[in-house]
Amino acid sequence: MGTLPTVPLFPRSTMSSFSNPHFMYLFDMKNGKKKLAYGQSPEDALEILRLRLTEEEMALIIKDQYVKISQRKLQEHVHELG
Repeated sequence: MGTLPTVPLFPRSTMSSFSNPHFMYLFDMKNGKKKLAYGQSPEDALEILRLRLTEEEMALIIKDQYVKISQRKLQEHVHELG
């Protein structure tokens, strides 16, 4: 009897943050609040938000006004989120 081929549990094409770094972005909103997004770039972060939010919610985001933040700094901005 032959042996079965081994299949790696985590193929190399995974979306690992180590090989594809992701960042946090705070986008300004028209209501004065900020929207937190996560992605490889600001554009990627907006696309990820588009999957979760309605058109009306996306319309509130000012797409070209954002700040890239680290996870360590997130607590400093919690009061701004909306």
